[in-house]
Amino acid sequence: MVQEIYLFLKEQYYLPLYLVTWIVSVFTYRKYFDTALKYFPMFIAYTFFTELLGYFIKYHEDFQFFSDERYSWRNIIIYNIYQVVTFLFFCRIYLKTIQSKLYKKWIRYGVIAMLLGYIINIIFKNPFYEGLYYADIFGSWVLLMCIIFYFKEKKQEKNPYPQKQNLLFWISLGSFIFYLLVPYILLIGNTSANLWFYLHLRTVLLLLILVMYSCFIIGFLVGKRKAFR
Repeated sequence: MVQEIYLFLKEQYYLPLYLVTWIVSVFTYRKYFDTALKYFPMFIAYTFFTELLGYFIKYHEDFQFFSDERYSWRNIIIYNIYQVVTFLFFCRIYLKTIQSKLYKKWIRYGVIAMLLGYIINIIFKNPFYEGLYYADIFGSWVLLMCIIFYFKEKKQEKNPYPQKQNLLFWISLGSFIFYLLVPYILLIGNTSANLWFYLHLRTVLLLLILVMYSCFIIGFLVGKRKAFR
């Protein structure tokens, strides 16, 4: 049992980071309970349990979806679903936060185009067995567009509170850094194993996870209710 726990933590050592972030988000919930981020603790919990389920599907037969041994270990479907949910979740946050009608219109167009992108990707790739990496890249463009719109609007806005006290600023910063690179890293991992290992992209990926969730934690800790928007 101890050995299994050790191997689990060795393989999934970023999971405690998700758990710590969730705990901090719950303890600071009063700062943003009535904002567009009120469901953020649920999203972090969803991330944690998705990764946990992914591990059990891969290494424990009782959790596997497929009886065919060739595919029994595959857990990609839960990550495909997770990625769509993630993009929709964040786009909803920015739609509720951004004031510009023009920006909101572009975000709605982006969401529609993103969903069409996933539908097209599914035509060529079976989401139960393969990652929808090209649709993920397009989804990341839409999310990055949302964040850029948000930063641009915040720059033009007069606010007596510094941005470092704005929780959504930190969440946007962490997400921007993460999604600027990660979709391409995952695509390389799927298409070129040699390049993945040569460039140590797993390490880069984990560092980006650390950066993003560190930004989240900083935002929860230093954020102030009146500075939010």
